[in-house]
Amino acid sequence: MSLGDDHRSGEYGGTGQTRTRLPDGDGDGYGGPRRGGRSSSRSLVTVVGVVVLLIAAIAFANRGGDDSASPDDTAADKPKTSATAPSGKQPVQSGFARDEQGAQSAAANYAVALGSADMFDKAKRDPILQSLIVPSRVAAFEAALDKAYSPAFNKNVGLNEDGTTPKGYTFVSRTSPIGTKVTENSADNATVEVWCSGLLGLAGQDSTAPVTNSWFTITMKLEWINGDWKIVTHSQKEGPAPIPGDDKASGADEMAKAVQEYGGFTYAR
Repeated sequence: MSLGDDHRSGEYGGTGQTRTRLPDGDGDGYGGPRRGGRSSSRSLVTVVGVVVLLIAAIAFANRGGDDSASPDDTAADKPKTSATAPSGKQPVQSGFARDEQGAQSAAANYAVALGSADMFDKAKRDPILQSLIVPSRVAAFEAALDKAYSPAFNKNVGLNEDGTTPKGYTFVSRTSPIGTKVTENSADNATVEVWCSGLLGLAGQDSTAPVTNSWFTITMKLEWINGDWKIVTHSQKEGPAPIPGDDKASGADEMAKAVQEYGGFTYAR
């Protein structure tokens, strides 16, 4: 998520499956930034984050050691385990089931994709939209988001005007689904609400837009088309937000390190 504190309602169409939803903001129907300053930035980011996600399968990268190995085997001969980290490879792609569970999975995954940092890069954003949005609405979504991701907006969230990350910093935009709920369901249509938590900001010393957390609920109307669920419309609202805990905020370096070491998900469940 990317993520937004405020979100606007909008319409989208897409593909994929997993359940995750994107929040919607108050702006144009396609999810442009709604509030001023950092608030609108967060709204837009959340909306944008909810628009795209091409992948729906889960890849397991770690394998444990061989329990059947003899006592004489040395540690060097055994398979090593490693922490999960960004690999640059896309998970296996597959469609979502044509049922209530499949619609929830699709919504959750789409929320993750639309709230990702990739949404700030047009070369990556357009393929996401083409994958998740109903074909008849893709062009409108692309035009709306091209306008929303303006130089001023990029600067507001800490990026350079062209959308690139300033040298020495780490840009964070992630959306994490907390739960999903189906409010309407039929053979070809479903409305799914996704409760999300999001992170957005620039990690690094002297950042003018430090990473912050937000809570929002995204509502996606999905349509079964071409063998998968696609986004027809999407809207977002704030909350429900829990009472903040007593956790001490991490320093800029610690946050940047965490973002680099813990790879973000491209699917939700």
